[in-house]
Amino acid sequence: MSISRRNFLAMGGFGALAAATLTAPLSSISAQSAPVLDGSKLKPYLLAFTRPPFLAPYRTGINPLDGKPQNFYRITQQAAVASLVPGLKTRILGYNGIFPGPTISINQGTHAVVTMRNQLPQAHPDFGTPLATSTHLHGSASLPQYDGYASDTTLPGFRKDYRYPNFQPARTLWYHDHGVHYTAQNAYSGLVAMYQIHDPVERALLPQGEFDVPLMVSDIQLRADGNPYYDDRGHSGLWGDINLVNGVPWPVMKVKRRIYRFRVLVCGISRAFKFRLSTGEPLTVVATDGGLTPRAIPVGQYRHANSERYEVLIDFSRYRAGQRVELQNLPLDNNTEYGNTRRVMAFDVTDDAFDRNDPTALRLPTVLANSEPMTLTRAMAKTTRRLRVERQNGEWKINGKSWADVIASNFQWAVANPGVNDVEIWEIENKSGGWFHPLHIHLVDFHIISRNGQRAFSYEEGPKDVMYVGENETVQAIMRFTPHKGRYMVHCHNLPHEDHDMMLQFRVGLKEGEADPNDPITSARPVWDAPAA
Repeated sequence: MSISRRNFLAMGGFGALAAATLTAPLSSISAQSAPVLDGSKLKPYLLAFTRPPFLAPYRTGINPLDGKPQNFYRITQQAAVASLVPGLKTRILGYNGIFPGPTISINQGTHAVVTMRNQLPQAHPDFGTPLATSTHLHGSASLPQYDGYASDTTLPGFRKDYRYPNFQPARTLWYHDHGVHYTAQNAYSGLVAMYQIHDPVERALLPQGEFDVPLMVSDIQLRADGNPYYDDRGHSGLWGDINLVNGVPWPVMKVKRRIYRFRVLVCGISRAFKFRLSTGEPLTVVATDGGLTPRAIPVGQYRHANSERYEVLIDFSRYRAGQRVELQNLPLDNNTEYGNTRRVMAFDVTDDAFDRNDPTALRLPTVLANSEPMTLTRAMAKTTRRLRVERQNGEWKINGKSWADVIASNFQWAVANPGVNDVEIWEIENKSGGWFHPLHIHLVDFHIISRNGQRAFSYEEGPKDVMYVGENETVQAIMRFTPHKGRYMVHCHNLPHEDHDMMLQFRVGLKEGEADPNDPITSARPVWDAPAA
């Protein structure tokens, strides 16, 4: 397969080296004839719940620009083998060779320098696709060159230092691959991990340590040999028949009779979930993508799209020791269902002791913390921009444009050009028929102020960076474009949609063609990295 201009530019123009990555023939990704493991025949609730390990910094120091603490981390992207289903081995791509990757937990105000090493093979071991990567720390207000701009790719054998300021309020973030045109395959194969920022307000209000629990929810299809099967159905999406939580199918977690905090992230590539407890008791939402909600919000059920984060409290003191409580998934439109799609995980309540003097153990909070996006009003907005998401001639587009148009403009054309600190309302209209679109706007946190002309859902009443734009829905969000100048992306987080080609860019405080010291492709290039010994 010869390299196209589109792919050459998208890979950052690395010439012969980029071309070498793409010369191998691609295997048929749709591969309808491939034998598939029947996930409906797997029995849920056989395996124990596990948590991804925390990653310790290999060095600490002081940031020379502001005198604040700085942690240094090193992560290697590599091919590995995991045991997702008992008795089978599954090839994965993993940060440090594990799925999910290691969690970074850091205090607000501590800088992070993350060296991301691409030690992947030249081509995907199952799909044949090229493995140039771009790492996006989703939820971070990073400078453009460290934001995981899709066409700012790192080829196998290279490494890049990503610098994260971590000045934002406490929140659940995640890092994942964002390599142009192959984000879906790479994230599906395992390049996903959680990242947490803590601050004193959040530490005082919400459970910590053992009772602060990550739930990275995804789904997958496997071939009969245990390796991943990929069919995105004409780029419309992939809905797996095996639900995974932290890489384990339908796990069981033992819990004490107290309140737990769950950081729920849907890190799968297409499926949205509608979560509820089997007992009918409420889940209490205390944080959204951008951190704490102003108040605690009890909900009987809520829908949760790809890349959204909701932090919820569950009060297990309501249940007797020995009782099993299930986290279930209700059906949503245009999500393919399989035999066990409606099961996610189970909690087995124990009578084990815990510290009853912990103020977060037995008392649900009511008032939490406000945030800047929640104080924005319509009167502050300088303009309202309207974006229409749709499919045209097999390509996913926003306002009739796609990432191919951005590439063709030499990465200059932008759908919007707010000034630094401008407040705007963005209205997203979905008339694309049988699809929902989780739309992610990089850099900013926003407040969803209306859905189909009505108030947003109660559980959305917090700072967000992803909006669930359902079938035939129109959503309005208000946001302030701060703190950085530069070019950032807006895209659908149904990742096959993003890859084909539902992604544009906007410019903050930057004119078209203006010299950009933070150019996302050229100002912090990857460097050659000797293979691991």
